Amino acid sequence: MDILMQLLDFILHVDKHLQAFVINYGPWVYALLFAIIFVETGVVVMPFLPGDSLLFVVGAMCGVGLMSYPLSVGLLLAAAILGNQSNYAIGRFFGPKVFQWEDSKFFNKKAFNQAHAFYERYGGVTLVAARFMPFVRTFAPFVAGVAQMSRTRFAFFDVLGGVLWVGGVITIGYFFGNFPWVKQNLDKIIWAMILIPTVLVVAGALKQRWAHKTPVIVTPKN
Repeated sequence: MDILMQLLDFILHVDKHLQAFVINYGPWVYALLFAIIFVETGVVVMPFLPGDSLLFVVGAMCGVGLMSYPLSVGLLLAAAILGNQSNYAIGRFFGPKVFQWEDSKFFNKKAFNQAHAFYERYGGVTLVAARFMPFVRTFAPFVAGVAQMSRTRFAFFDVLGGVLWVGGVITIGYFFGNFPWVKQNLDKIIWAMILIPTVLVVAGALKQRWAHKTPVIVTPKN
């Protein structure tokens, strides 16, 4: 419980913790940030680490000269891309191993083919959109790997989504993160970054689920 409370405190007050780290350890902050973004995007069991809020705060710190904007963008972009590549490789390698293909009762060949077809057709949009959704961005590249999405297609949208996510959020933080109103309400903004995308994803999933369960009423002909 103490660990969870400490993690929650770090997520909600990432600005204070990160600033203290910069003051105490200087350039080592870049190694810490690289590790957080890489693990958050590259290890499927670590979706709870800060992502959007961390990038936003990094941008705000770049705006006041505590960190380098080009170095932060370049380094964290590399972390986000490599993290997704790692997650994809894990899913691509272990998916077939776990299911044991047709010989396993846990493997559904039809579902696998549908997932593969979906990611080949819509996976690009899914990967880019998932970058801005907490939890979803951790699982999307893993599922793409399990679904055997082609490597070249995955790599293209991995880079595209990473550029939009890392570059976009850091830049927004750079220009707006130091406004007095933003600094006073940063904890609320962080909650909004976490909850709004999550609620939208859950609502969309529930809507789709209920759509499949809705019975079709056939009116008898006279």
